[in-house]
Amino acid sequence: MIDKWSNEGFEACSGKYSPIYGKEVAGLVYVTCLAGSEPELAMHGGGNTSVKTGMSDIFCKEVSALYVKASGRDMADVEPDDFVALDLEYLKKLKSLKNLSDKDMADQFILHYLRPTNALPSIETLIHAFLGAKYIVHTHPEAILALTNREDGNAVIAEASGSAIKSIPYVKSGFDLAIAVSGVYDAYPEAQGIIVSHHGLITWGNSAKEAYDKTVAIVNNARVYASKRIRRSVTLVSVTTVANALSRYAKTAPVIRGALASPTGNPDLPYNRVILRPIINDKILNLLDCKEGKEIAVSSPLTPDYLIRTKSLPLWIDAETFEAGEINDVLTKSIERYALEYREYIKRCGGCDEALNIDNIPRVLLFPGMGAVCAGSSIDEADMIRDITAQALSVKLSIYETGGTYKGLSQEHLFDMEFRSFQRKKLKNSVLTNPGLVVLVTGSAGAIGTGICQSLLEEGYHIVATDLPGDNLDNLVKGLSAMYPGRIMGAPMDVTDPASVASGFAAVVANWGGIDGVIVNAGIAHVSTLETMNIETFRKLERVNIDGALIVISEAARLYRLQKTGGDIILISTKNVFAPGAKFGAYSATKAAAHQLARIASLELADMGVRVNMVAPDAVFSHGEKKSGLWAAVGPDRMRARGLDETGLEEYYRSRNLLKASVTARHVANGVLFFLTHKTPTTGATIPVDGGLPDATPR
Repeated sequence: MIDKWSNEGFEACSGKYSPIYGKEVAGLVYVTCLAGSEPELAMHGGGNTSVKTGMSDIFCKEVSALYVKASGRDMADVEPDDFVALDLEYLKKLKSLKNLSDKDMADQFILHYLRPTNALPSIETLIHAFLGAKYIVHTHPEAILALTNREDGNAVIAEASGSAIKSIPYVKSGFDLAIAVSGVYDAYPEAQGIIVSHHGLITWGNSAKEAYDKTVAIVNNARVYASKRIRRSVTLVSVTTVANALSRYAKTAPVIRGALASPTGNPDLPYNRVILRPIINDKILNLLDCKEGKEIAVSSPLTPDYLIRTKSLPLWIDAETFEAGEINDVLTKSIERYALEYREYIKRCGGCDEALNIDNIPRVLLFPGMGAVCAGSSIDEADMIRDITAQALSVKLSIYETGGTYKGLSQEHLFDMEFRSFQRKKLKNSVLTNPGLVVLVTGSAGAIGTGICQSLLEEGYHIVATDLPGDNLDNLVKGLSAMYPGRIMGAPMDVTDPASVASGFAAVVANWGGIDGVIVNAGIAHVSTLETMNIETFRKLERVNIDGALIVISEAARLYRLQKTGGDIILISTKNVFAPGAKFGAYSATKAAAHQLARIASLELADMGVRVNMVAPDAVFSHGEKKSGLWAAVGPDRMRARGLDETGLEEYYRSRNLLKASVTARHVANGVLFFLTHKTPTTGATIPVDGGLPDATPR
């Protein structure tokens, strides 16, 4: 790996943070981000770092402080507040104890914070406290795990690393590991680093750079060693091209996603949905297609830190066909068998009722002929599992190619780490309000569409913003991505073109696995009397408002049938369905037709558990700086007819409703949210969002 230390980068970080936190903490931030930015060293919250420094208390007395990374924080983008400051001298006294439970250890940490924080320090904090070095860097390097996780691990570590690097067998993280590591550190003052089997690497130094340089040197030595020992390759029994694998995934992803939706026991929201992230490349396909693939791949994680993400084993599925109907049966039986075996594993290891209540659905599925499929409750979690899985398969293949046999931890060790309170808290801290739910919004770049997208993102949904290709859609996705990274994707779509709509839905399936809610919002308006109506203009409204609604509803229905987990379709209708306006015939008639299609869809799709409802707003002029395209088309005529300017027109529409309310895009989004959250068992219904218009009341 490349040494990425930059004196300029270090000085920039120091200049940013030193004035408030001191140069030593600034150095800690820099080295942590540097190590965390290298996936080969640490991924997604794994690893931890520390520095020993001083700070003044309220009496201006110097106190020895240990700054250690908070549990679960991603090393790649930490800031000073992502470290917990603890009383170092007190923590060092804990070394004299014979044992210390996780609960007591956590209590001692909390009682000896030197700065208020809601974060819990790393479970490995006592390693940092018990070693005398100023800076400590603990990572989970891929190259090191390729040395330790094998039957001949001890001999290989010694041969690859030399006498300056010490190693110890796997010890449970926490107090026990801290005692073991500090014992080696104290006994061998000349040591440059310590390798913990099935865990990772610990280095140290008097400066952040020294600790980092040792990490790079040890990892590079391990990589060179492995590259010189390649002595065998896998035996391919078939060859799957990436193109074929992607084609198979496109057909099966919704089926897989539906099969992985675990039951909630709540009849209103019956499923926990997941986000899917595939790994489809030549290296993975060749591994899964080879004679030795199952033996290599179906084994425990590289390090117990990953268990809370991946579970103890992946699920291997031999599929004779990748057609949706046939693979559904194979998936269902395989997942049921996995769940049963997982519960038996928990019982065997003495799991309590709480452990048994944790879902037993696999997180990683391995398909010869298609690749690996990773499932998480959010895009962030699914990406974590994907990256961890890709690394694990790479390391396991490397062990095989260098003549080794993969050696994982015992089930007892795995269980202990998977259900430790320190680990489970990492999951609780990252739960979204509506995990795993994907909602597609047509006409996203308009005022109402933008308001719906933003409101649903705030509520934890994953959003697919669709509209005609161009700057309006691109700028919307770019702006919302900055606020909600990862949870919004753009899918250019012309709702009047079935191929374009199918392509947009397919892009979502390829990226996230499927869709749970579809908001049919795209629409256009036109001002004209019936007497002067241009028929081609009328047909344009028909194509967008009627054909577009039908095409999107049809595509959603086909996807929902594959997923078998129900779903929602919500049409953004209009008050004009119930109270049409003069010179608004084309809009009123075509929206009424779309409204009727949605009502019919509620009848036809109910047996799949799909709810179809309508939200009927009136006079939404903008969302923030985003002006309504509809009102850009019809507003000038309405202003001329009433002798009003833009402000006066908005006031006119506000004052005509019973509540004298200005209707906003957020109000429309709230109507959408009511239906999406299934507050009532409702389908085929319309919510007016108009401030109260008696002539527009649905009846």
